[in-house]
Amino acid sequence: MAELILAGIVVLVVGGCGCVFWAARGGPRWARVVAAVTLAAAESVSRSGRKGLGRSGGSDD
Repeated sequence: MAELILAGIVVLVVGGCGCVFWAARGGPRWARVVAAVTLAAAESVSRSGRKGLGRSGGSDD
């Protein structure tokens, strides 16, 4: 069951990336909508990942 869910997520991600690629080259309106949703989801995942990191990158010299 978990493999089926993971496979579905992978298919959605690959499809979204394909729509981003297609929309960048002037694809149909629905592809641009899917691309916008994909990019918004990627941005929200990126922001949530940054929150968990806190302050980092400092050196202890």
